[in-house]
Amino acid sequence: MHSILAGKRLVAFDLDGTLVDSVPDLAVAVQKMLGELNFPVPDDVLVRDWVGNGAPILVERALTWALGRSPEEALQTRAFDAFMAYYGAAPNALTTLYPGVKTALEALHGAGFTLVLITNKPERFIVPILDHFGIREWFTLWVGGDTLAEKKPSPLPLLHAAHACQFSPSECLMVGDSRHDIAAGKAAGFATLALPYGYNHGDPIELSQPDYVMASLLALVT
Repeated sequence: MHSILAGKRLVAFDLDGTLVDSVPDLAVAVQKMLGELNFPVPDDVLVRDWVGNGAPILVERALTWALGRSPEEALQTRAFDAFMAYYGAAPNALTTLYPGVKTALEALHGAGFTLVLITNKPERFIVPILDHFGIREWFTLWVGGDTLAEKKPSPLPLLHAAHACQFSPSECLMVGDSRHDIAAGKAAGFATLALPYGYNHGDPIELSQPDYVMASLLALVT
């Protein structure tokens, strides 16, 4: 096990961009939503830079791009409902698990670490994705973007998970791919580990000054 795990008992993971590459399915839902509204349709590259703050912000960014201005509330609501319907119909059609994820999760769980999932994705989509990839059994707890009153970069979801699992923040590690994960981890008093392959709005994750950067989750367990 990597030295960052010394003294740690809980490892919290982000989902999109950390464990799974969900942009292909998110992009399809965004494209269908905008197409239904007769707006221009973005490519996957644009959508990738919009992911990370939860579904409402993703929809707002897509509408702002299509309109060239912030959307009105009624349009935002209509578009969000359409997006949720399209994404909910096929959240795993094109989504893939990043290499090494299963091996790392299984090894950490087998070594006695408590694993939790803290994502800004709506809670209703978490279990279908975990079940689809056969990784739900290793997680003790999962928190979605709409589970609590606040989501990352707020530290609230992380502190909630630590409290629920009866660990102090100093015993916890946050693993993610974006500045929101790192900011939440730092604010919660967790150690932070960043992965450079995910979604960070086009910025190098090193700018967020995580405690560690690793090319793969396998580096945690080998």
